[in-house]
Amino acid sequence: MLVALVIACEIGFWVLLAVGLTLRYVAKRPRLGAAVLLCEPLLELVLLVATVVDLGRGGEPSWSHGLAALYIGYTVGFGHYTVKWLDGHAAHRFGGGPKPPGPGYGKDRARHEWKLWLRTLVAAAVALGLLQLGVWYVGDAAAAEPLRGWQSAALRVAGIHGLIAASYTLFPRKAPAADPVEAVRERARNGR
Repeated sequence: MLVALVIACEIGFWVLLAVGLTLRYVAKRPRLGAAVLLCEPLLELVLLVATVVDLGRGGEPSWSHGLAALYIGYTVGFGHYTVKWLDGHAAHRFGGGPKPPGPGYGKDRARHEWKLWLRTLVAAAVALGLLQLGVWYVGDAAAAEPLRGWQSAALRVAGIHGLIAASYTLFPRKAPAADPVEAVRERARNGR
C-alpha cells in the first residue's frame, strides 16, 4: 500500500506542477497557479503521516518505508529547484519570458554541479534523519535492518553524485566550437 502511495505522490507532484504552470501561463491566472504549486508539500506530508501510521499500527519495516523516506528527502532537496526550473521554462515558452540560462561550461558548469550535489546532501540528510527516526521508533534492531539498508543507499547516492560533481571540476566541459555560419549571422545582426 505504501508503494502505491509513493507512486501516487510522484504522479500528484507532476499533475500539480502541470496544472499550476498551465494556470499561471496559459490561463493567465498567476495567483491561482501559485496557490496550486504551494499545495505540493502537502503530498509529502500525507506520505510522511501514512508511513508513521503504518509503522505505528505494527507494520513491519520494509523497503517501502525506506523508499518513502528517500522520496521525501528528494522532494525536500530538489522539489523547489524543479518547480523553479520548470517555471522558468514555462515562462519562456508560454509567457514570453527570457530563455532560462543553461548550466554553462567550464567553471560555471562545475559550480552548477556542486550546487546540485549540495541539494543531494540535503536530500540524503533528510532521508537519513527520517530513516533514523524510523529505526528508533521500531526499536528492534533486527526488524529495522531494511531501514538501515536505505541509509546506506542514501550515503552511496550522495557519494556517487559527489564524484560526478568532482569530474566537472577535474575535467571541465568546453563550449562547442562556434558554427562559422552562425557567427557570421551574429555579426551581421550586431552590425559588425
